[in-house]
Amino acid sequence: MSDLTTQYLALRRGVGGVRLPRDFVRVEGSDARSFLQGQLSQDVEAMADGASAWSLLLQPQGKVDALVRVTRLTADDFVVDVDGGFGEIVAQRLLRFKLRVKAEVGPLEWRCVALRGPGSHDVVASSPSTRALDADWPGLPGVDLVGPDVELPPDVPEAAMDAYEAVRIEAGVPAMGREITDRTIPAELGILERTVSLTKGCFTGQELVARMDSRGSTAPRQLRGIVVGTNVIPPAGARVVIEGREVGIVTSVAESLELRAPIALASVVRDVETPAEGVVAWDGGEAPARVQLLPLVA
Repeated sequence: MSDLTTQYLALRRGVGGVRLPRDFVRVEGSDARSFLQGQLSQDVEAMADGASAWSLLLQPQGKVDALVRVTRLTADDFVVDVDGGFGEIVAQRLLRFKLRVKAEVGPLEWRCVALRGPGSHDVVASSPSTRALDADWPGLPGVDLVGPDVELPPDVPEAAMDAYEAVRIEAGVPAMGREITDRTIPAELGILERTVSLTKGCFTGQELVARMDSRGSTAPRQLRGIVVGTNVIPPAGARVVIEGREVGIVTSVAESLELRAPIALASVVRDVETPAEGVVAWDGGEAPARVQLLPLVA
């Protein structure tokens, strides 16, 4: 059994830990709570000390700047974390809207160890300064350990990013820079229930989200799973084609040991009824593929 197989099985069926690149931004001051309430899609005002929630940071037109997690340390001290490499984008986006607000926004030197698998919630953090944040995915329990001196807990095997990517794609969890770009609208991602409060009142970018919800509208594209019918892993950017019509673009790829097949996430036009048989095609290659609803592994 290869190392990657062992790591994958730990994440899928036991518990494994990944040193996950994430950036952390601190928002601190007497106006921090009200400021974030007006910027994030979650109800920050309703959060208790120590609580965390996934949220969207939106452009005024309603497109996605970032998928983030907000953690309330105290009434006037919050941490916002995001996929690695996007912390500066989040900080600059918040600063752009910080007008006459008594709050400081800046980077925070924290780290993250992501635990995934059925045993994730049973693991106890080894450092008193480490916070355990809920990170459950569809079909896969999870906990993220965050803080200034986070280490992999004893007796938890370490997994590589390739294994982590496989279970992320199986669960249908979007990633910044791949499934989420500055052209993405929230309803495309299938995560509104986990990231948006429709009762909290106004926040930047709310109009598009509220309008689509009130009208029962569906986004022109939807995030879907792809199961490839051969052992060839297509590249990101491959085209999804059904009956000669291009219907989507592959955004992330991996190999699923659970499904014994290459898998992918793709942005697919909404009129494709799943499951749908087609192909993924790229310069120099093509493979049969099936478009499915997410998660791919429940």
